[in-house]
Amino acid sequence: MDTNIIKFSSEDLETAKGKGSISTLTFDVDVELVPLQSENEMAPTHRVMARSPRGKLIEVGGVWKKYSQETGAEYYTLSIRQYGFNANLGRAANQDDPAIQAVIPWAPMEAAA
Repeated sequence: MDTNIIKFSSEDLETAKGKGSISTLTFDVDVELVPLQSENEMAPTHRVMARSPRGKLIEVGGVWKKYSQETGAEYYTLSIRQYGFNANLGRAANQDDPAIQAVIPWAPMEAAA
């Protein structure tokens, strides 16, 4: 499996399940993205699930649908709470398949200062 890639089950990312692997210098984890239905527009679109050291599937973060302030284009962000990890999801390099998304890390505003 490629690292820092999420493979969704369809091009409709908001309702598709996803699987992937995220690796940094501080952690390396396989993740499953499970769609979440909610009436709350601030709720995530997906729960990010990973295996505990004993193999239990636990919720570790979420994916949110956002809109660019400049263009209005939609995009998705992913976070893993325990590691303070934040990333955007975007078209993976050399891929024509929109169901394959790269995990593009970014630092929170406070950390960038």
